[in-house]
Amino acid sequence: MGGGDGGDDSVLHFVFVHGASHGAWCWYKLTTLLDAAGFKATSVDLTGAGINLTDSNTVVDFEHYNRPLFSLLSDLPPHHKIILVGHSIGGGSVTEALCKFTDKISMVVYLAADMVQPGSTSSPHDSTMAVGEEDIWEFTYGEGDDKPPTGMLMKEEFRRHYYYSQSPLEDPTLACKLLRPAPLRALNGADKLAPNPEAEKVPRVYIKTAKDNLFDPLRQDRVVEKWPPSQLYILEESDISWRRVITLLFSLSRLPYSLIFSVLYLFFNYNAKLHSWFDHISSLVHYIKKSYC
Repeated sequence: MGGGDGGDDSVLHFVFVHGASHGAWCWYKLTTLLDAAGFKATSVDLTGAGINLTDSNTVVDFEHYNRPLFSLLSDLPPHHKIILVGHSIGGGSVTEALCKFTDKISMVVYLAADMVQPGSTSSPHDSTMAVGEEDIWEFTYGEGDDKPPTGMLMKEEFRRHYYYSQSPLEDPTLACKLLRPAPLRALNGADKLAPNPEAEKVPRVYIKTAKDNLFDPLRQDRVVEKWPPSQLYILEESDISWRRVITLLFSLSRLPYSLIFSVLYLFFNYNAKLHSWFDHISSLVHYIKKSYC
């Protein structure tokens, strides 16, 4: 299961889905490194996000919002083994995609994301956007001030604290120029999925962000309790050194999913403790390659 696209050989293909107000652009560092390592990596702009030209005030349902993701997945050939990664409210999008394209998706990774079991009645955006009584949102009224709001965007003075508290200064400077209002009416449908037993058989990984100022870690714990994933990892810090882990990720492209789980953890959780983790996983990789590959 390699990263190349030769013939009908299996191709490991990462597909990344952004959160509210963001776009495909927010994954540019990660997709660049995966591409350089020989993997397929694609990020998508949902309707009204990023460089998608649709006015987000006109996006009224969740299916419309997710349509670019569905179009991408439907066009991918069957030998692409898709690892679908969603962040924040993008978790609702990847869950709906999982239900629609179950046979194409090999794994779903929820990175500090909504993870609501199909058929449940939980309200995911209440959990990811609830930050107490502080008024941090600016609403847009695309159908008039006398009608319910059609979009929402975090006020600029709060963005660094809630979105980018662990990021280099230049990242939020750029990001704040790219954010767009999120379509409120579409997001209200994020938890309205029918039960899907087949989709629940697909392996799921949840990566918890322990220092998240927007999606409270305790709320993330409740998300995990309501629909336990195959694996749970905790991202303690945001200081990430990519290249060494990318090399290891590439070496695992033909290995079982249990090892890919471990690599995803390392990939998102590089810190001072990684050296011992790296040595441990490297030894394990060497053993499995020698024994099974």
